[in-house]
Amino acid sequence: MVAASATRDDRVARTASSTISAPPAVSSDRYRFSFEKVAADYERARPPYIDAAVDWALERLGLREGSRVLDLAAGTGKLTRQLVARGLHVVAVEPGEEMRTVLEHELPGVEALAGRAEKIPLRDASVDGVTVGQAFHWFETEKALAEMHRVLRPRGGFALLWNHFNQDDPLLGAVDELLRARDPARRSRWRDRYDSQHFGALEEKAFYEKRPMSLNQLAAWVASTSRVISAPAEEQMEIDREVRRLAASHRGTVAIRTYVVAAARLS
Repeated sequence: MVAASATRDDRVARTASSTISAPPAVSSDRYRFSFEKVAADYERARPPYIDAAVDWALERLGLREGSRVLDLAAGTGKLTRQLVARGLHVVAVEPGEEMRTVLEHELPGVEALAGRAEKIPLRDASVDGVTVGQAFHWFETEKALAEMHRVLRPRGGFALLWNHFNQDDPLLGAVDELLRARDPARRSRWRDRYDSQHFGALEEKAFYEKRPMSLNQLAAWVASTSRVISAPAEEQMEIDREVRRLAASHRGTVAIRTYVVAAARLS
């Protein structure tokens, strides 16, 4: 298992307990495709995943330079870029045309295909691993797991990553509470439908890292979330004002959290 280096003012990696929960969400095309309207903004606003989290995910899957990886629901290529930087051969699958266009512009050497998790446009046993960044909660869980199992080679596996507002950070925690209060019914239920007939037990780990982030960068990150994108324009402006009020004394640094779930393919 890869251990992340840590200092008081740098990054801290903590082993996640079984009480760690995935970010709140609900599987719905209304939210799932809301990002299409703001693909370029999404690419600019969303922070990259913590490097130690990506490394841990790849280590759990036994992936190394040259391994063929499917980055599923790749969006604008936020995670794809980090996989390519590690020497992996990445195939990106993304249903949204606007998101895929940004990915192809940013990463012209990556094969980018139109497709959904529930019907992956790849052959059986054609990849060594599957990664999903910030998207698994949108999938039809059972169908997606069956498709991921189909395209994986023996001894392959999947890793799911989420960047979200760290509740242990005073400012990000306040922002998270603001967004939850405006959409309290949204819950992530993919765990309730997780079918272990295709994959083994879930391994989980959370990583924390302090990063510089200006007020405008924070506001843009919030504005790129599905909760805000799908809200009426007036409510979007209200949320932006409230975020800026919460961040009035912001000192330019936040502790972000990347949460990772991994599991190995069963025969």
